[in-house]
Amino acid sequence: MRRKYPGVKELAKLTKRGRYAVGPNLYMQISEWGTKAWIFRYRIGGRCRHMGLGPYDLLSLAEARERGYAARRQLKIDGVDPLEVKRQRRLATPSKTFKQCTLECIAANEDGWRGGSSRVQWLAEFERNVFPKIGDMPIAAVDIAAVLGVLDPILKIPTVAARTKNRIAQVLDWAAARELRSHDNPAKRANLLPKRRRRPSHFAALPYVDIPLFVAELRRSPEMAARALEFMILTAARPSEATGARWSEIDGQTWTVPGARMKGGRKHRVPLSEPAVELLINLPREGDFVFPGRFADTQVDKSGPGRLLKRMGKHITAHGFRSTFRDWAAETTNTPNHVVEQALAHAIGNAVEASYRRGDLFEKRRRLMAEWAKYCGGQDGH
Repeated sequence: MRRKYPGVKELAKLTKRGRYAVGPNLYMQISEWGTKAWIFRYRIGGRCRHMGLGPYDLLSLAEARERGYAARRQLKIDGVDPLEVKRQRRLATPSKTFKQCTLECIAANEDGWRGGSSRVQWLAEFERNVFPKIGDMPIAAVDIAAVLGVLDPILKIPTVAARTKNRIAQVLDWAAARELRSHDNPAKRANLLPKRRRRPSHFAALPYVDIPLFVAELRRSPEMAARALEFMILTAARPSEATGARWSEIDGQTWTVPGARMKGGRKHRVPLSEPAVELLINLPREGDFVFPGRFADTQVDKSGPGRLLKRMGKHITAHGFRSTFRDWAAETTNTPNHVVEQALAHAIGNAVEASYRRGDLFEKRRRLMAEWAKYCGGQDGH
């Protein structure tokens, strides 16, 4: 009895990672990132091999079956390895460089990235650490030695090494899906990076009794990162929300952070205290970013406040100031917990409670943030 394979409509509904047979030796493969591609799998010389035929979105099922049929003819009738034939053909054709593929990969994906700084960060990091090593290398020739040549000099900075490794892997996967190289991804090999010590799950925070002296010290710094950190403290916002703030989000004494930039994906209104408004008034207006970066139309680096804290000799994190605010509110005010949670833009854990609390308690939060600003400025608001 002839085997029945899924059709176009059935394949379009599939989203789970795995391989799905669509013909003799032919499969549609869904990766861990949800991307789909056509794969020809076969055995030769006792070895199982697979050959990419093309991306799902650029090659129809009928076209994939035609290519699969041609590969089976090479294997069964001509007695040749279709993957070797493909590789020889690729070697005879000028290959795109790793840098060219990186730029095309970024252009293809940047519309879906949160925030406008991702492209700048990718390029800045690759120009510094990657392109000098393998930028001019044909994408098909990037192997484990090439990847290690990039990673080894930056292993002393584990977070940068890990981020660079993951981004190289994304570029190689992008190229493989377009048949520019094999599907073997050397940047995904195990043990490329040394094991890192597990970091504590909490963020080191400044005791709230120390916040007035710290803010006074912070205000003496002329750096843009200092202004971003002060704004973050006064609003109890997350570092990425504060550093990515735009003038178009500010309306008088209200800052509205769009859902695309919020951790929970929902728009969040933030009441601005008088000190927060005064801080904004004294900032230069250069482009739409409230806290501009070194280059035109960029924001201050989101890790800038953290680096500033290190230069100040503080063994705390920028994110930890949210805990500082939380402790201050709990121990020195009579503010209900749900108001404080709303100020921190935390999701309400109880579904029943959430259904009754559809407002954002804005005026109550405005009074709370005004008290917090007074306390940060060395004035006891009680």
